[in-house]
Amino acid sequence: MEQFDVAIVGAGPTGLACGIELQKRGLKPVLFDKGCVVNSIYHYPINLVFFTTPELLEIGDIPMTSLNEKPGRTEALKYYRRVADLYKLNVHQYERVLGFEGVDNAFTVRTDIACYGARKIILASGYYDIPNRLNVPGEDLEKVIHYYREAHPFYNQDVLIVGAKNSAAIAALELYWTGARVTMVIRGSSISHNVKYWIKPNIENRIKNGEIQAYFHSRIKEIRQHDVVIETPQGELIVKNDFVFAMTGYRPDFEFMAEHGIHLDPATSKPITDSATLESERRGVYLAGVIVAGMHTNEIFIENGRFHGKLIAEAIAKEKAGY
Repeated sequence: MEQFDVAIVGAGPTGLACGIELQKRGLKPVLFDKGCVVNSIYHYPINLVFFTTPELLEIGDIPMTSLNEKPGRTEALKYYRRVADLYKLNVHQYERVLGFEGVDNAFTVRTDIACYGARKIILASGYYDIPNRLNVPGEDLEKVIHYYREAHPFYNQDVLIVGAKNSAAIAALELYWTGARVTMVIRGSSISHNVKYWIKPNIENRIKNGEIQAYFHSRIKEIRQHDVVIETPQGELIVKNDFVFAMTGYRPDFEFMAEHGIHLDPATSKPITDSATLESERRGVYLAGVIVAGMHTNEIFIENGRFHGKLIAEAIAKEKAGY
């Protein structure tokens, strides 16, 4: 069984940052991801533009360049591939971690391919894998989609979007521009105030002009093969429908964490960690990236999650050195 100092679950920007910082301190990490390197970014909408500037996405002291003020998805993918190559990170792509057993300094990590030994574990698995469900009849129909990528396949189709945040607004606009007939169902009274400043007036004007139909203070009651039942302040409506995009957000895999001895703080809904080292209540297991925020996934992004690697690597290196 191959042995490592640290096994990192997740090869997103935070996982890569952890691997880099560990290597800088002479430790031997291995990274696992059920998909490709930075799998979450790969699954972002094809035309996505980050809200932030390139330098705030940088890891490993490697500069990131962009043709524009804000980088896009394709530029980010190229950048993180280059970083992984430059540091020769040992990334096991398409190898899902099923679980781990053991105690601090003597863990066994099980994947769908093999078993590995590791002194420490870092969970950096993000939150993009598990969509928040609508919990309505018909949600499991094939026409219901939780990840928007591009608009072309939905040309001349009746499309309904649930949500009012960035992902919902971007999807609604791109689908409308591509020739889909777009309806939005929004629980609140307006488009979220957190929507990017160059998108918010655009989506609001499309709604105001009747180009995109929006139902506020409303919710999906049932999804059927050829239509959707919407509960509105004026009563129930039946709307013709070909596809539903449930842009309702995502959450970390709390079940996996609970199975491995990591639970949420009842007061904050965040996993219990040592703020100085990010070690969890289970000795030898550390949390990095957005999962540190628990249910509050809007508190941690690449911009601040990337610094978790240095914090954790320093703690592990000091313990190994006997401090």
